[in-house]
Amino acid sequence: MSKPSTKQGLIDYCLRQLGAPVLEINVDDDQIDDLVDDTIQYFNERHYDGVERMYLKYKVSQDDIDRGKASGTDGVGIVTTTGTSTIVGSATTFNFYENSNYIQVPESVIGIEKIFKFDTSSISGGMFSIKYQLFLNDLYYFNSVNLLQYAMTKTYLEDIDFLLTTDKQIRFNKRQDRLYLDIDWGAQSKDTFFVIDCYRALDPDSFTQIYNDSFVKKYLTAVIKRQWGQNLMKFNGVKLPGGIELNGRQIYEDAQRDLDDIKQRMSSEYELPPLDFIG
Repeated sequence: MSKPSTKQGLIDYCLRQLGAPVLEINVDDDQIDDLVDDTIQYFNERHYDGVERMYLKYKVSQDDIDRGKASGTDGVGIVTTTGTSTIVGSATTFNFYENSNYIQVPESVIGIEKIFKFDTSSISGGMFSIKYQLFLNDLYYFNSVNLLQYAMTKTYLEDIDFLLTTDKQIRFNKRQDRLYLDIDWGAQSKDTFFVIDCYRALDPDSFTQIYNDSFVKKYLTAVIKRQWGQNLMKFNGVKLPGGIELNGRQIYEDAQRDLDDIKQRMSSEYELPPLDFIG
């Protein structure tokens, strides 16, 4: 049984599925390389096995703080966007101002859930916190507090903590590689850490089992077949020696049906459901 563990091994497997070396697959090597890259990208963005959940630490620098702060006098942290519009024959120039309150994240990060809030509240942080005092005074021996009562008390304290110290607001788009943090940058300190809860695309060169994934093999085989049919469509009606006639359109349409079926299965079997349908 073939178990490709390299990019070339995956390509050879897919070509054999299409009939090579018995048949000549009329697809250029550069075209195949592009199709492999497209397949891995689709796998990373849509398949639940194409990403891993990560907790990345980021060390805050002074440059981050200066860029995030908006000073009305010297424009620190301000980005200006200028545009021009025409109204009744006259040109009007307008300016928009945006804070550069972001940090750069690795290109492999394709989704961010949240950043963990700074645990400095009086409820759960420090020696004089409510949490510490609860353990110190009420749990000095094992059976002193009913567990249900303790759990309800902890839930109530967490509700208070949520109202007083809400989670930090973030904005992220994977095409920018920027995590925007809508926080008070003036209150941040140099060399402190953010902990980012995110999803990172798996690198097939590091995790070679991706090349042997059943979805990747089927999808790449189908797109190579479609490219093969697309290349041959320009020769429709041309007869080869022996009376054989090329039919690139048939190959293309068969491959497109295979891809439609694979994408349908992706939505129902391999893709994480929307949050509205969870629970």
